[in-house]
Amino acid sequence: SHQCSLLQVDLYVCLLCGSGNDEDRLLLCDGCDDSYHTFCLIPPLHDVPKGDWRCPKCLAQECSKPQEAFGFEQAARDYTLRTFGEMADAFKSDYFNMPVHMVPTELVEKEFWRLVSTIEEDVTVEYGADIASKEFGSGFPVRDGKIKLSPEEEEYLDSGWNLNNMPVMEQSVLAHITADICGMKLPWLYVGMCFSSFCWHIEDHWSYSINYLHWGEPKTWYGVPGYAAEQLENVMKKLAPELFVSQPDLLHQLVTIMNPNTLMTHEVPVYRTNQCAGEFVITFPRAYHSGFNQGFNFAEAVNFCTVDWLPLGRQCVEHYRLLHRYCVFSHDEMICKMASKADVLDVVVASTVQKDMAIMIEDEKALRETVRKLGVIDSERMDFELLPDDERQCIKCKTTCFMSAISCSCKPGLLVCLHHVKELCSCSPYKYKLRYRYTLDDLYPMMNALKLRAESYNEWALNVNEALEAKINKKKSLVSFKALIEESEMKKFPDNDLLRHLRLVTQDAEKCASVAQQLLNGKRQTRYRSGGGKSQNQLTVNELRQFVTQLYALPCVLSQTPLLKDLLNRVEDFQQHSQKLLSEEMPSAAELQDLLDVSFEFDVELPQLAEMRIRLEQARWLEEVQQACLDPSSLTLDDMRRLIDLGVGLAPYSAVEKAMARLQELLTVSEHWDDKAKSLLKARPRHSL
Repeated sequence: SHQCSLLQVDLYVCLLCGSGNDEDRLLLCDGCDDSYHTFCLIPPLHDVPKGDWRCPKCLAQECSKPQEAFGFEQAARDYTLRTFGEMADAFKSDYFNMPVHMVPTELVEKEFWRLVSTIEEDVTVEYGADIASKEFGSGFPVRDGKIKLSPEEEEYLDSGWNLNNMPVMEQSVLAHITADICGMKLPWLYVGMCFSSFCWHIEDHWSYSINYLHWGEPKTWYGVPGYAAEQLENVMKKLAPELFVSQPDLLHQLVTIMNPNTLMTHEVPVYRTNQCAGEFVITFPRAYHSGFNQGFNFAEAVNFCTVDWLPLGRQCVEHYRLLHRYCVFSHDEMICKMASKADVLDVVVASTVQKDMAIMIEDEKALRETVRKLGVIDSERMDFELLPDDERQCIKCKTTCFMSAISCSCKPGLLVCLHHVKELCSCSPYKYKLRYRYTLDDLYPMMNALKLRAESYNEWALNVNEALEAKINKKKSLVSFKALIEESEMKKFPDNDLLRHLRLVTQDAEKCASVAQQLLNGKRQTRYRSGGGKSQNQLTVNELRQFVTQLYALPCVLSQTPLLKDLLNRVEDFQQHSQKLLSEEMPSAAELQDLLDVSFEFDVELPQLAEMRIRLEQARWLEEVQQACLDPSSLTLDDMRRLIDLGVGLAPYSAVEKAMARLQELLTVSEHWDDKAKSLLKARPRHSL
């Protein structure tokens, strides 16, 4: 037994120097039990390290093992929405030791980034990410017949904000892809919990994405503008090069997280937001984004592509080719599909597609010329779209072939794109065959159809702008304006600012035409309105003048405008005549009556009418007095009394007052002589028989 223990001690010798001396400096490997002096190691260790220690041989062995894939693990347990929510709420309240809704978003954010940067602490959370809405049901109303919808929900069935509709709307170019790209065209569901995260990434084909938070706790987002995408990629490669060596397209795998502060330190612009329930977040083409959930929540997201994305989509396919990354769909196939139905395409889409197609044709023309010069002379038409995507990929760069590809009989079923002709096989290019979808002669008419469709809109827009900006003598009629609106509806032109402006101007002109027609049709309801007041809707002469000015200022010509100008001229002429008559001391009753008869044609407020009616009554009375005075022999006392009674009822006026005074004087004298005559007749003696 004693001998055995001596042998055991002798075993603990330094593998490098062979000595067992300096036992206190002798390190025992926790992997293989070999011993090493701290001072024999290269580089030497000053102190005995704390914790586990591995010798150089064990380290070399560990490092030579194949690395585990860097990323997320699939959870072992299945959840229902309720059980996941219970687990998520319990985790958060236990972690922060307070009710979930009481934890400030700033605290969760600070703790999240602390955990990310801390190696010593392990916290595991789960994320119900990328759940297909097709299988599990969308959070938005859909027509699947499974659930009876309320009237309020039915309202959202066809809404553009319903994420099931957005990717297939008329102005979304993804709507024109017939291939199965449900990963981009159908919404995905996300059930989050506190600290569950989505790493830095951009969308497939650099598309837009839209995310709606149906309910639950906020989602914290970080975003980097599209122009800074390569800057972000370079910073990440610089700071974590070891991850990119084995996985060059690591950023496309949604497994890379990095503190926004680190990125900003390296001058990458980063923006943040907290998305609350009921809010949308939209990410733009090639805009890197990442984030995490503040707690239990439910979100839905989908990709979409508008026409402004098309040039970026083409640039993205070029980028994928350099990275040897698979495409989700063929960009060229989508462009040709849209060009094939140019006559019904949205005109703005048609215009942009035409520009993209022009680039595509020029690139294809140059590539085919290069291939021809290499010696490829045999060619054959091929319907690439009938092949599954994985059977028409370039074996070198993995791009999905559509416009053309090269094949060789020595490698049946394999293709290369025209960029990688030399990568196919070692055969002479004379043995190769060019497979093409369209000849260049096929493509030009397709592009021309797009041009014509776009030009029909451009021509219409030019006509609209000309009509809206025309000078007085070149203005179009209201009928022409209506015809332009009808044309836009018939040809399905976009409901943009120009069309909306045209509609507003036309509606304004129609209202003016209606008012103008009423004024032209208008007659005074009665010849003599009591008090001569203004009717409820009557315009003043000044308002009529302003309205006529407004009609001339309209961008279009109304048929009523010259007629209304004539009406205004007649009203102003009436005003001048009436003013002249009213300024006379003894205006003619006939002239006053004629003017009042003219006013009957104007449904306009004329303040002088009341005075004219008074003056007419006065003129008639004065003329009657004058007429009576011309033949005094036929003037009776009763006539004088009647005229005086009528005069008393007239409005005060100097000529009337003078005539009244003369009449009164004449009546007084006449009554005196009448009384005298009567008394004389009474006093005369009677003659006896």
